[in-house]
Amino acid sequence: MNFALKRATVLDVEKLQQIGRETFYETFHEQNDEQTMQQYLQRAFAPEKLLAEIKNPLSIIKLLYVDHELAGYVKVNEGNAQTEGKAEDAIEIERIYILNAFQKMGLGKILMSEAILIAQQLHKSSIWLGVWEKNVNAIAFYESQGFVKTTTHTFMMGNEAQLDYIMVKMLD
Repeated sequence: MNFALKRATVLDVEKLQQIGRETFYETFHEQNDEQTMQQYLQRAFAPEKLLAEIKNPLSIIKLLYVDHELAGYVKVNEGNAQTEGKAEDAIEIERIYILNAFQKMGLGKILMSEAILIAQQLHKSSIWLGVWEKNVNAIAFYESQGFVKTTTHTFMMGNEAQLDYIMVKMLD
């Protein structure tokens, strides 16, 4: 298995939209109302929103290819690009998405290592992320990578308030 990481550019908007929608749907559609899910996917992965994310100098999106096929991506934010808290000494992992067909291949660790490398290059002391309380596989993965639950916040999925754990990993 050969893998490659590539920073997303404006030419990758369509790929990012497709993989974002597909991975989010694969992961969460069984626990959410279909209409609410479709509305969220349209809003969260709208081309103009993704284009703004790619162009934001405080966000980095790295696409992960396995044997030249797009398998997932990681998005990290610093400063004002962070979705909450805006911690200057930390970066946020907003998304680690891997398509179901590529799950259980160690790709999450590759994307996590990339996020840690970015944090170190930016001289950050910690990384944080939000994860839905019902996403037990992701929580277990983050715990295995040294993340600790610190607090919670509300994630709005349409009109439904969902509880996310905020998890933090301190860096050496």
